[in-house]
Amino acid sequence: MTTQEQQERQRVVEEALSWQSTPYHHAARVKGEGVDCLTLLACVWENAGLVPAVTIPYYPKDWMHHRDAERYLEGLLSYCAEIEGPPLPGDIVLWKFGRCYSHGAIVVEWPTIIHACAGRNVSLEDAEKAAWLTHVGENTDDHGRPRPRKYFSYWGR
Repeated sequence: MTTQEQQERQRVVEEALSWQSTPYHHAARVKGEGVDCLTLLACVWENAGLVPAVTIPYYPKDWMHHRDAERYLEGLLSYCAEIEGPPLPGDIVLWKFGRCYSHGAIVVEWPTIIHACAGRNVSLEDAEKAAWLTHVGENTDDHGRPRPRKYFSYWGR
């Protein structure tokens, strides 16, 4: 990894951490006031100076329950490439919720991520210990089936 890449990754992580405690608000993009998981990714990369302003088309709150189209995934692939895990600091993780990949987070130091979730403020979480991120369903015997996830990197393009 080059020094430039290390510095860029550090800028992404520092910017992401500066959004902690920002309330969840669908489609908002204001640090300290409101953001969702998609707009958090866009704002972090913009503010870290790695991408120009990202135009995000309108999307309803529950789009992932009514569409099979991988809109989030396809948009992300305009800026990043899918990689094999484990991800490095500054990389992105997407999880499948509903019918498509619809929740994203930024890796701080795997498995620690930072993300915006409905009903919570932007926060850190252990992606390997949070059952809602690791499994689908609530079967108490086996905790359901593994939740699909993919890793992406801006530096893997």
